[in-house]
Amino acid sequence: MRPLVVLDVVGLTPRLLAHMPKLASLAADGFRAELGAILPAVTCSAQSTLLTGKLPREHGVVGNGWLFRELGEVWLWRQSNRLVEGEKIWDHARRRHGARTANLFWWYAMNASTDWLVTPRPSYLADGRKLPGVYTKPEGLKHELAARHGEFPLFQFWGPGAGIASSRWIAAAAQDLFDRERPELTLVYLPHLDYDLQRFGPSSPEAVLAARVLDEVVGALVEHLRGAGAKVVALSEYGLTDVTRPVHINRRLREAGLCAVTGTAGGELLDVGASRAFAVADHQIAHVYVASPKDVPAAREALGSLDGVAEVLGDEEKRAHGLDHPRSGELIAVAAPDAWFTYYYWLDDGCAPDFARSVEIHRKPGYDPAELLFDGAAGKARAMLRLAQKKLGFRYVMDVIPLDPSGIRGSHGRLPASPEDGPVLLSSERAPSLVRDRYAATDVMELLLGLLAEI
Repeated sequence: MRPLVVLDVVGLTPRLLAHMPKLASLAADGFRAELGAILPAVTCSAQSTLLTGKLPREHGVVGNGWLFRELGEVWLWRQSNRLVEGEKIWDHARRRHGARTANLFWWYAMNASTDWLVTPRPSYLADGRKLPGVYTKPEGLKHELAARHGEFPLFQFWGPGAGIASSRWIAAAAQDLFDRERPELTLVYLPHLDYDLQRFGPSSPEAVLAARVLDEVVGALVEHLRGAGAKVVALSEYGLTDVTRPVHINRRLREAGLCAVTGTAGGELLDVGASRAFAVADHQIAHVYVASPKDVPAAREALGSLDGVAEVLGDEEKRAHGLDHPRSGELIAVAAPDAWFTYYYWLDDGCAPDFARSVEIHRKPGYDPAELLFDGAAGKARAMLRLAQKKLGFRYVMDVIPLDPSGIRGSHGRLPASPEDGPVLLSSERAPSLVRDRYAATDVMELLLGLLAEI
């Protein structure tokens, strides 16, 4: 069986592919297809659909995070694969073909039954420091990869310093693992396009440059894999579009008397238990959790009149999009095409929680793309000071992120207005029974299993 490698090139669209000739050439002997997006068009939901062939109503991943109702807490970017309901592609591949699977950086990797995995896993020390690291299966793999490629550059994987170094490391690790173990199925996540497309927008010169830089990395990996006899599929989860304005959805709910906060020594915190309604913002989508059915009309009215909200989905619309799962909000807000949702719930920046100015993906009750930005020159200066404190062993707060989110110029989460701005799929193979002009996200798993079975 010839091995299959699946590259998740985040943010790849037909429009950007025009600037990536090496990756585009992958389809010369195979085919290229439009790839249908799901709602919400965000990483965790899209990946879970690609790997299960199911919509969120069945796999349960309704966003990059949600309200864990039993805990009364909002959590984003959890890592356990047990949060994804249903059989995954590696379960089918093992049962049907005896295939072994490697997962490099696709989300929800922890506790998965793959044969190999590499996933980001920082160490949070008692003195407040966060140190780069990965979790691997088997355990010794992380030491082998570090010896050959250096430590994983965590601070280039996310945050103001995010850039090509992280995708280059992942590509090198994937090639290394493929050469040594030759799994029948390898999944590789390459995030580079996500960064400057959010910072500058997909129509910017910076986006074109990011595409060209990534093309060199992906092109070299594809050339090596194909030279080693592998079949290769490249696909994306979503496309980004240009945005011009942040929308403060929780502030509107607070002004309407629905969203509650509690004051602490570290600033105001969202009070989930006391809130009649609040939103978990996730790019251009927000799950709105309403404690009592009698407050649903008030929440809908408050958000429906908010400039930048295109629509508010209720039960019927959630069913139509496959989002009728208990983890979903009672309502789901969808941003206007040029807008995106902040998680901000404070009305005065002096009351912002202490973590708001830091890269804190697990503490913020919503997604914060401003973590890709420095707070101007002052933020960069504070970063240098905090790094010095870190080296000297002092406690510190890496308070370098702006509270003004207007610097963000690209977002996603809505369904794309045009296929040119949506996800795309490229295959190095042209099995006649598998070639289509368009694939739904729910059909991708069976496509990959079909390609795996091809000699």
